[in-house]
Amino acid sequence: MLTTPTFIPHPLAAGPHRMTLIPRWIPRPYLLKGIPIMERRFQVDSNSQIAAKCHWQQHAAQCPTLLIIHGLEGCTESHYMMGIAHKAWQTGINVVRLNQRNCGGTEHLTPTLYHTGMSEDLSAVITELVRHDQLSDLWLAGFSMGGNLVLKLAGEIGDACPQLHGVVGVCPNIHPAACVEALLESRNALYHHYFLLRLKARLRRKAQHFPNTWDISKLSTINTMKQFDDVFTAPNGGYRNAADYYEQCGARHVLHNIRIPTVIVTSQDDPFIPYWTFHIDSIHTNPCIQFIATETGGHCGFLQHSQPHEDHFWIENRIIQFVQAGIG
Repeated sequence: MLTTPTFIPHPLAAGPHRMTLIPRWIPRPYLLKGIPIMERRFQVDSNSQIAAKCHWQQHAAQCPTLLIIHGLEGCTESHYMMGIAHKAWQTGINVVRLNQRNCGGTEHLTPTLYHTGMSEDLSAVITELVRHDQLSDLWLAGFSMGGNLVLKLAGEIGDACPQLHGVVGVCPNIHPAACVEALLESRNALYHHYFLLRLKARLRRKAQHFPNTWDISKLSTINTMKQFDDVFTAPNGGYRNAADYYEQCGARHVLHNIRIPTVIVTSQDDPFIPYWTFHIDSIHTNPCIQFIATETGGHCGFLQHSQPHEDHFWIENRIIQFVQAGIG
């Protein structure tokens, strides 16, 4: 059981929207300075690769390894990805920052789109790290959409991967349909507009790499993320429609099968991950799951008031604490 210091919100980030947005704009030019970076591609199926940035310790096989997965329209350069990598490497942990398919300028590496159910990509990465790199102490941390992915994988593999020692899901969208509906609320118009614009722009870039595959003329008629998923994401992923895609991909269906130490962290005031989606028995009855819900924190923000020996990024520090507790 992870004993976590109480989250004390920073007074300048009061409210869910400030808490969500301010952390990404705080400059941290020191991140990863002097830390080795190796770019790598993982073959996740016969036609697709995903790109990663790896930070290896001198004797990598003897150290724990933390894989970090970003959220919707994030990438390896997302501020929390770099923040966690910086902290983890300094404490003797290998770090693999993973791009999901198409993210981080990698549209050319796969003919497919990415979506919140692609836990098989994480499984392929883990398999390669175990077999090729001889790593035996792996940890997963995912944010938002990435949080759903790591929890889904944990539920699917149960205890079949002894090298995977722990999982953290931060503000995970374990009920995708509810999250998309929340994004459509007027108070979340900024986030919805941002995600939809970026998804459309990504598809236009992708169409340049794979001509005659995507009918981008349809983009002009799409005004919501659900419409985008209905027209593009769902059929490309083999689902009947957006509703079928959302239902099949939610990690909530497999949480009861988790057999490794898992921490789910969310905020009760997350603007578009409704807190009620965590009111399911499997979260609270599975002894392998520790559920932490702060009163405030926004969406993956958790900007804390100054604390001794810690910076303002509470959730980054908690993830490092979780891995270190497992090491001990």
